[in-house]
Amino acid sequence: MDRQTLRDWVHRFNAQGPDGLIDRKPPGVKPRLTAAQEAELARLIEEGPTVAADGVVRWRCVDLQQVILARWEVSYHERTIGKILRRLEFRHLSVRPRHLDQDPAEIEAFKKTSPAGSTRSNRGSRRRHR
Repeated sequence: MDRQTLRDWVHRFNAQGPDGLIDRKPPGVKPRLTAAQEAELARLIEEGPTVAADGVVRWRCVDLQQVILARWEVSYHERTIGKILRRLEFRHLSVRPRHLDQDPAEIEAFKKTSPAGSTRSNRGSRRRHR
């Protein structure tokens, strides 16, 4: 053990007693976004982008990087955005793409008029005939 480590231990013991000798996690870098800003970012992600305002149909890390810079003037690397998303418990899931002019009423009408079972993929019957 070197002298500096022993000196640090003595100072910690004198200041805090035996509890001062317990190894503790260093504080690390202070987050650049506040808890309120992270909560707002999570809400923004949950709501999804608006094509007219944001210019995208789904959020990518590079898009969120630009939104954070524009809203809070905080610059992050694209990889760090992914780490923030994991910390906020978001996972990489892509939703099925949806056309902007899609009409839900037409979709339901199509579902109701379509046949229940498809006649194209009847694999079991082909195997029996061979």
